[in-house]
Amino acid sequence: MSFTFRCVDAVADAPLLHSWVTQPYASFWGMLSSTVEGVVEEYSKIQATGHHHAVLGINDDGLPAFLMEEYLPAASPLAAVYAVQEGDIGMHLLVAPPSGDPQPGYTAAVMDAVLKRLFENARVERVVVEPDARNSKIQVLNERLGFHPSGVVNLPDKEALLSFCTRQDYLAAHAALRHPQDPSHDLSAPIHQGASL
Repeated sequence: MSFTFRCVDAVADAPLLHSWVTQPYASFWGMLSSTVEGVVEEYSKIQATGHHHAVLGINDDGLPAFLMEEYLPAASPLAAVYAVQEGDIGMHLLVAPPSGDPQPGYTAAVMDAVLKRLFENARVERVVVEPDARNSKIQVLNERLGFHPSGVVNLPDKEALLSFCTRQDYLAAHAALRHPQDPSHDLSAPIHQGASL
């Protein structure tokens, strides 16, 4: 399976995004009680910042499959909790709810595509994530794709597990996904579709 990417249109995509962010599995996204208008407002702000950007991942059938945000940690609350390095990029990920039976390995394939896209930028050396510390499902996925936890930090909206993935970490994890020696690195091992980071 493969994915392409396109920029989020805050107005046109708001009904779709609203249908994702208000589902119970997306509780860690923090928008369960949002309205469509609230989604328009949030993603209009994001797209206007110049340092935070939202894109949709499109699957082989031409359908939106996930929402990914990339941002500059130096311009985010993370700047107050760790020493930002040149080449750092922050990332959030929300996978769409499954339209049928969940596919084994789907969410891992999504994360692999996202990291591949981020590291295609030669200026990116490290991807930074800060999922809610209670979000154990995404932590399993992160570690499978090469992230190393650095510790729990306090952000304005949550206690987060700060984690980092260098280009080398990702390439090693990507190779292990393609040729697993350890079952925990198997791309088809189940992590339920609908993860959020």
